[in-house]
Amino acid sequence: MASKEKRRIADVGTLKALAHPLRMKLFRLLFVTEVATASQLAEQVNEAVSLVSYHLRKLAEHGLIEEAEPQSRDGRERWWQPASEGVSIQDEDFRGAPELAAARLAATRLFMEQRYDMYRDYLDRRADWGVEWHDVAYDSEAVLRLNPSELAALRQEVWALLTKYDAQGRAREAEGDTEGRENVAFHSYGFPFRV
Repeated sequence: MASKEKRRIADVGTLKALAHPLRMKLFRLLFVTEVATASQLAEQVNEAVSLVSYHLRKLAEHGLIEEAEPQSRDGRERWWQPASEGVSIQDEDFRGAPELAAARLAATRLFMEQRYDMYRDYLDRRADWGVEWHDVAYDSEAVLRLNPSELAALRQEVWALLTKYDAQGRAREAEGDTEGRENVAFHSYGFPFRV
């Protein structure tokens, strides 16, 4: 990966490039696989290789993914990887005009819908997972009394904790500890509401 830092998306063009349903799935898959070819990704999303290649090039045009070192001797294969450790989309970058705010809202809704789809898929296939996963997979809700700066601090602490666990898991996997290791999605939302 080129950079271990998150990339801040602050322009509508890049946001729209990412906020396409198939592109977001491909982007997420590249984080899971770390490197992959269009053929490998096409198999995962059940789409034509030519369509997947097109969308990968669009993501690359906006610097979201990049070519990776070849993982095989077949020189015809083009390997891809994420260009950063992730992306960050800040509301303040999209406040200047109604069309900016609308693009940010549309992207956020797409991301949320895909996250819900992932969780629904887990629930639908829960029987396929062992009891050890049933015992630890969870959903929860906490209602807190916070001000904006406290919510910002909470967000930073949660992100630091997630980053720590991800680094530990990847390091252990690299050392050969692969038993029972799976991709785990952790979705968290923090937002104000009134009753």
